Amino acid sequence: MKNIKLYLVISIGLFGFKLQAQQTTNKLDVFQDSLNKISNTVYNAQSDEAKLSENGKFVKKLVEALKEPNSFSYPFDSLKTVSVIKSPDQLFRTLSWYVQLENGTYRYYGAIQMNNKSGLKLFPLIDQTDNIADPNIITTNQKWFGARYYEIIPVVSSARLPYYVLLGWKGNTLETTKKVIEILSFDKDNANFGMPVFDGKELKGKNRIIFEYNKQNAMVLKTDKNAGLIVFDHLSPFDPEMVGKFQFYGSDGDTDAFKIIGGKLKLQENVVLKNEANSSDALYADPTKNVKPIRKF
Repeated sequence: MKNIKLYLVISIGLFGFKLQAQQTTNKLDVFQDSLNKISNTVYNAQSDEAKLSENGKFVKKLVEALKEPNSFSYPFDSLKTVSVIKSPDQLFRTLSWYVQLENGTYRYYGAIQMNNKSGLKLFPLIDQTDNIADPNIITTNQKWFGARYYEIIPVVSSARLPYYVLLGWKGNTLETTKKVIEILSFDKDNANFGMPVFDGKELKGKNRIIFEYNKQNAMVLKTDKNAGLIVFDHLSPFDPEMVGKFQFYGSDGDTDAFKIIGGKLKLQENVVLKNEANSSDALYADPTKNVKPIRKF
């Protein structure tokens, strides 16, 4: 009899949990539908004023959705205008997007949502690109060098707290596009952007890497997990006399890369990539082989 009662208690508890999860999912489905409608309005708006006004409604609705219990597990996968990228260690995810203005420039928006068991923790990302005189400075989420992120690579070493490499696209002007290798770290109260972890020729003191090139061209910036590298096209001007004029820059056919060694990103020039996997050359540091850092967020 005791076993039957225990079974009934467990069954009722599981049913209640499943029902609550389903109700949460249904509610977030409704939020996602609303967000898609607002997003379409932003895209079709005929003026900057209308775009930014509708985008303000989008931000407000998204924050409401992220405040819902268990929203961290909701993928927002039909929300195509927003890049939703979860860190491989499941500690946080970035949500980032942009609004293109009539003059061809961009404004960026986003948030970092923490997978916080004690409740919601959000870091709003406030794009201050136009107010950042030195793009190499270390900033916080309140003074963000905006971008639309598409990949997150965790870096763990015994020498420091974990940090994360973010790869991002940054539309710029009518003439040039940018891509960014950003460094994200956390302390108790802030999300911090930028860190001098780059090691190589002319990279001393670099806190982030910014690539700029002709808008009509494409640039590769991605991870190659088989090679254990963050690979990127080498950019150069089409004419030697155009050095420093990035509207004349594009890939010159060479490939450079960063390799994570000892907690730093070490530059590897003129790499030759192969298709076959090399398990001994993994990109992601194995936390079991390092001293586990103390988590402070």
